[in-house]
Amino acid sequence: MSASLHDVVILGSGPAGLTAAIYTARASLEPLVLEGEPSSTGDQPGGQLMLTTEVENFPGFPEGIMGPELMMNFKAQAERFGAKMETVKASRVDFSERPFKIWVGDPEAAEPTYLARTVIVSTGAEALMLGLPKETELTGHGVSTCATCDGFFFRDHDIAVIGGGDSAIEEATFLTKFAKSVTIVHRRDELRASKIMQDRAFANPKINFQWDSHVVELKGDTKLEGLVIENTKTGERSDLTVTGMFVAIGHRPNTSIFKGQLAMKDSGYLITEHPSSRTNVEGVFACGDVQDDYYRQAITAAGSGCTAAIDAERYLEEHGVEVDHPDWRPEERQG
Repeated sequence: MSASLHDVVILGSGPAGLTAAIYTARASLEPLVLEGEPSSTGDQPGGQLMLTTEVENFPGFPEGIMGPELMMNFKAQAERFGAKMETVKASRVDFSERPFKIWVGDPEAAEPTYLARTVIVSTGAEALMLGLPKETELTGHGVSTCATCDGFFFRDHDIAVIGGGDSAIEEATFLTKFAKSVTIVHRRDELRASKIMQDRAFANPKINFQWDSHVVELKGDTKLEGLVIENTKTGERSDLTVTGMFVAIGHRPNTSIFKGQLAMKDSGYLITEHPSSRTNVEGVFACGDVQDDYYRQAITAAGSGCTAAIDAERYLEEHGVEVDHPDWRPEERQG
């Protein structure tokens, strides 16, 4: 069977990918969205918000909205305008020639599954987790990877932050606005964070430190009730009574299939030509957390999805594809 050709193929279905789908669908480009597949690592259709309970900081929902419901709304809106969804994950891409080639399933297959005139990469990034039993089940029920998203829910709680880098210290400092106390649990006897971040943490009366320690067990069945901590030097174990745990040991962008084809930072995040979404390959655009290692918010991802869609629309029109563009006018282009 020969591969089908599409004007736009979107890889990923989080806020960035589905916003790009809404915009390109409204432009009558009938985008194909490869949503991804559920996996044990947390990769799944809808992105990380599918693992989130209540979302209170997405504009337009004054009473908040559940993460999965929000993403279902995104998807329904994209489908309403003609976006096509496939619950599959790209296993290989070839951006060396046009049309671009995308494989699903066997990456060694001779023929690609899809061909694309443009590709929007929105495969996101996954938070690194501790890999402990109950961790997935308790995510959204005391376990979190985003202080900005969930800190408000822990007002007057005793909570723990796992990690010792800048991200961990920044999260801990932010959480002191809400929490009764914050305990930083770190494997070593000194932090890896920058000196200015360390100084702020040491000076904050709400922040405590559990040095040379790592978490070995989460307590609680339906919600987090505490942690079991083990000393990395002595092996001694102790209980830490907290009702919140924020894991801040880093993120991993989902970019492995783009290595050698798209320019990326040493950390694996894709490089885009600011303020656009253009990558180093003409006709390939990137948006959302796959290229954002700083903000990592649903709303900023959605905004960058809009950028990628308009960039793709303009690229296609410049290359002879008829685009019905209700959301932008070429005469207003800057530069």
